[in-house]
Amino acid sequence: MKHQDYIVRNAKPNEFSEIGKLMVRVYSQLEGFPNELEQPGYYEMLANIGELTKNPETQLLVAVSAKNTIAGAVVYFSDMKYYGSGGTATKELDAAGFRLLAVDHSARGKGIGKLLTMDCIERARIQKLGQIIIHSTRSMKVAWKMYEKLGFNRSEDLDFMQEELPVFGFRLLL
Repeated sequence: MKHQDYIVRNAKPNEFSEIGKLMVRVYSQLEGFPNELEQPGYYEMLANIGELTKNPETQLLVAVSAKNTIAGAVVYFSDMKYYGSGGTATKELDAAGFRLLAVDHSARGKGIGKLLTMDCIERARIQKLGQIIIHSTRSMKVAWKMYEKLGFNRSEDLDFMQEELPVFGFRLLL
């Protein structure tokens, strides 16, 4: 299956728990990424990912197959004040952002990450926003390369530390 076999839509509340488990599974298996014992609050946020949708301008998006199998998810913010990261990103104006992109291991290599990213970019364009802000870490090498191929540029002004973990900012001007 290629990404054309998947659609992106808003997650349904009855899917939030499954998406949270997917997020925890994906992030806990990233080489060099902090584990659940090192950053329990972060993993609690991942497990309860649906809670973020209680904020205005915040959507949990999923890529699903024709059989409604969840292949990946991302959180999209059309107002950066709800983005919830460290650093200065929450003060960015005329911007959207996305965080917590995760693709199930069984769906890797099918373009799911790109499909979710492109959906976020399109949402920001429709809203006539001037830029998209994202963050990545060295553990997310595959995603980092994909973001650069899509035109995202490193923005050191958005970098911050998440406890002991350096987090790197990226910006795509629309």
